[in-house]
Amino acid sequence: MATFKHLRPILWTENIEESIQFYTEILGFNLDEKNDDWNWASLSKDGVGVMFSKPNQHEKFEKIGFSGSFYFNVENVDELWENLNSKAKICYEIEDFPWKMREFAIYDNNGYILQFGENL
Repeated sequence: MATFKHLRPILWTENIEESIQFYTEILGFNLDEKNDDWNWASLSKDGVGVMFSKPNQHEKFEKIGFSGSFYFNVENVDELWENLNSKAKICYEIEDFPWKMREFAIYDNNGYILQFGENL
């Protein structure tokens, strides 16, 4: 049976430069690779990877969107909250939840929901 090693989403964006700027300047990701001919970029931070692309002719595309969220398990969630709460649009503020997680969520520049949580 095949072994899955990790998940690395490719998120569609209408503006790759704006996405690179948000993820590098606001979230502290590194730009690992970019190809203007492919309208594609790859970024990473602490072993977490994400790619951005403009949809190509093989993909049905009407608008940027995602029917879920991206959940990041982090250390020092309170420190991250203090760093991000004035730099990004807030989805919900930091709080403790019954499932023993302290978390918050923001929207990225594309409107994707990014949740950040730490075990209590």
